[in-house]
Amino acid sequence: MLMRGQDMAKEKIRSGTLVNGGDGTADYIRQILPHGFESFSITFWQRLGRTDLKKLAADVKDALGDSGAIISSICVFGNPLEDTDIDKETRDGWSTLIDSAHLFGCDIVAGFAGRLRNRPIDESMSRFGEIFGPMAKHAADKGVRIAFENCDMGGTWQSGDWNIAHNPTAWEMMFNEVPAENLGLEWEPCHQMVSLIDPMPQLREWVQRIFHVHGKDATVYWDRVRKYGVHTSIHEDIALKSGVQAVKPFAYHRTPGFGDSNWTDIISELRMGGFEGAIDIEGWHDPVYKADLEMTGQVHALNYLKWCRGGSHVTNPKT
Repeated sequence: MLMRGQDMAKEKIRSGTLVNGGDGTADYIRQILPHGFESFSITFWQRLGRTDLKKLAADVKDALGDSGAIISSICVFGNPLEDTDIDKETRDGWSTLIDSAHLFGCDIVAGFAGRLRNRPIDESMSRFGEIFGPMAKHAADKGVRIAFENCDMGGTWQSGDWNIAHNPTAWEMMFNEVPAENLGLEWEPCHQMVSLIDPMPQLREWVQRIFHVHGKDATVYWDRVRKYGVHTSIHEDIALKSGVQAVKPFAYHRTPGFGDSNWTDIISELRMGGFEGAIDIEGWHDPVYKADLEMTGQVHALNYLKWCRGGSHVTNPKT
């Protein structure tokens, strides 16, 4: 809830959450807003469908009321580089959201960068330039920044279905292919940690390119890594049939406050790098705080992230 004397407009780094885009968005925001969320990232999966964005924006504005909370970004997650019908809808969704961002009072449109399926990342660069070169200019003309999420979606350098923007080498190639200042990252430590990358040096190196942050963490079981490596997880039913011991995953996605990261350090690095924006919790992944405990975990994460940033903004006394 808004604390007495708090001016949310002075919060350089807000704490919020992701919400699904569609008919139920405004009602969902209205239900969880009293918990103290300061920002919301509205997300669509692959297609916008028949969503009336003008109506959605108006309904969301009504739900936010005079709370001071904002829409931090609008997103569509799919593969905009390929040409199946759903890929084309994703690509059209990017353009539509860029045109509609002002309706939500935000300047960030985010999603996957896409990739040429089942081909090495470097072979996608020409296509990336073909699609996102003009789109970056379109976005710049609208005062919009484009942010690519760093999730590998199970892909590697050699093959994958969704996203090239999960590797620092790929980022360098992407930003060389399209050298536009309004192209950046939607970053989170989780996706780096499950690739056994230390997120902190990466954050310090790339903070100028980070436009939006997903609040998601990870827990890495290093004992399992050392004993089994990273390619030996097996489901219990398969293990039972095979007569071998089930090997559990070596890492789990976690809600902030329950994983291995120190978000005080993360936010400090963001502040030192000049980041201003939102850390929006990406829920629905935690293996413990799920189902009936989902919002319990998210509200804990919300309060934890506020604590890690130093609490609410306090105005200095006049001297």
